[in-house]
Amino acid sequence: MAGDYLAVKQMFFMVSIYMINFRTLDLNLLRVLDALLQDPSTTRAAASLGLSQSAVSAALGRLRHALSDPILIREGQALVPTDFARQIAPELQTCLHQIETLLTGPDVFDPGTETSSFKVSGSDYFSELLMPRLADLMAVEAPYMTVQQVDLVPDDYTRILEDSTIDLALIPRQDFPRWIGFDVMGTSGFTAVARTDHPRLNRASVKPGDTIPIDLFCDMGHVLFSPEGKRGGMGDAALARVGRERRVVMTLPVFSGVANAVASSDLIALLPTAFASRIGARLGLQTYDAPMETPRVELCMVWHQRSTNNPAHAWLRQNVLTIMRDVLD
Repeated sequence: MAGDYLAVKQMFFMVSIYMINFRTLDLNLLRVLDALLQDPSTTRAAASLGLSQSAVSAALGRLRHALSDPILIREGQALVPTDFARQIAPELQTCLHQIETLLTGPDVFDPGTETSSFKVSGSDYFSELLMPRLADLMAVEAPYMTVQQVDLVPDDYTRILEDSTIDLALIPRQDFPRWIGFDVMGTSGFTAVARTDHPRLNRASVKPGDTIPIDLFCDMGHVLFSPEGKRGGMGDAALARVGRERRVVMTLPVFSGVANAVASSDLIALLPTAFASRIGARLGLQTYDAPMETPRVELCMVWHQRSTNNPAHAWLRQNVLTIMRDVLD
């Protein structure tokens, strides 16, 4: 693209030498000039441009004035280009094509040769559910593209999208500004998790897949996922609606930390269902139903609308969407 820009700049510099005032030149005249230099006939040039013969003749008059050159001179019944016109004809055609490419983008997007790099902001929930499958897909379809996952900053996603620090944010549904583009990837429920053979659950004869009795659930120690270190979350709000509360004894900023803490202790936690299913077998966790109803969370992929028509960005968004809709419960 830098080469295209320099070529266009050079062409305009060369042409401007002959101009009376380049700033007042109607750049549409360059298309007329190109057509006349390819076929020095106002009638045929008019037909190729979809204009009238009189409009092309008028444009030729304006070009002659602006460039201080006759452009075409009559030789018998024909019009022939001047030396200046012959000199600029090849570069003019090339540069008009470069301008068109610059403004419309490449005709065909090929992920197999694309070298774009994107930053995606999201919790480690997406490190577990999205990134392994995306890596596998990219290795086959887009081997030269780069995707970097960075830490999610929940309350700052608009600023980092605005200043291009990130290209996509993967966050729960909220009120988005008008300049934000977004897709709903799906919804996530929540599941209670505890280590295998948890002594208190065993004594209460609560088996994996059962609902933990609410008195036991509230009395057990809980680990809470909270990037900001808050002591309450969605589970606490759900318990408050039925007049109960739980004992949160630890908060961690990543879901994997919550899962590891539960796997190594007698603490329990609420984790997104799809995440718990994926990581549970690896860490020796058992899943249970919570005793209160927790709302499902809509998970959204958001981006700045300036990137909506970027073909590489659109390719990434579509594949993130496809993967997440497949893995979400």
